[in-house]
Amino acid sequence: MMCRALLAFLVSVALPGGAFARCEGYEPQPKPQNTFGQDVGRDFDRIIEEGWIEFAVYEDYAPWSYEEKGKPAGVDIEIGRLIAKALGVEPKFRLVASGENLEADLLNYVWKGAAVGGRVSDVMLHVPYDSALVCRIEQVTFTGQYATEKVAIAYRVADYEDQAPTPPFFRFDPVAVENDSIADFYLTSLIGPVDKIHRYRSTAAAMDGLAKHETKAAMGPRAELEAGASRHPDDGLKVHSPTLVGLGRGKWTLGVGVNSQHKDLGYAIDEAIEKAITDGEIARIFEGHDLTFTPPQR
Repeated sequence: MMCRALLAFLVSVALPGGAFARCEGYEPQPKPQNTFGQDVGRDFDRIIEEGWIEFAVYEDYAPWSYEEKGKPAGVDIEIGRLIAKALGVEPKFRLVASGENLEADLLNYVWKGAAVGGRVSDVMLHVPYDSALVCRIEQVTFTGQYATEKVAIAYRVADYEDQAPTPPFFRFDPVAVENDSIADFYLTSLIGPVDKIHRYRSTAAAMDGLAKHETKAAMGPRAELEAGASRHPDDGLKVHSPTLVGLGRGKWTLGVGVNSQHKDLGYAIDEAIEKAITDGEIARIFEGHDLTFTPPQR
């Protein structure tokens, strides 16, 4: 299931009229005078001294982060372990619920903590990188870009032997999407609220619907589609990434968020990720989950 915070971010930049230039119209927040800075979270030296680091990751978000037999699993979990190994500390994972938007999640888990009983984690994984976020959220350092994700289409090869489907096909052919997802909004804006758009509670459920012949295709984030195809290896499912006309942001970069007070931690994490990309370690994580790895622009 696409987390609500990521969905809100993508809708703000993906649909027509949503994109804007870096820091356009942004006015920096007023700085308080004669006040002491609040120390939030653990600094890099303390993490090394105490020998562990905590990552906030989204719950129930396969193939990225989820529980399997009572233990955290997924691509983001393995990337967290890779970072911890590079720093020489033990990884700990905090599976968190997605809020209404990304700003709320970063406030709750990175730079301040929830108003009631909240606390921050050392790092948050699966944070989309966008220059506008850098302007709006000064309290967070956005770094460690480790992958590129994009909207894609899954389909049954037997139904499209001559040509893989593109969005115009779905004026006539049934397509599965996660309800209220970026794919749902995009197709509805492109072809209207036609009855060919079948809505499911998650992208995983949409892929199950495709496997059951309830639709001829499914649309959503590529990794979630590929994970669904892997769950149904005998159903002749394939995923492709066509050009999506009218979708201003059909792909996005994934990285990490760190409290801006702890930039040295951010530098160390970014260095670990850069080395892991160069050495092919992150590509091997994706390969181990039967996912396509697209390196980010760093």
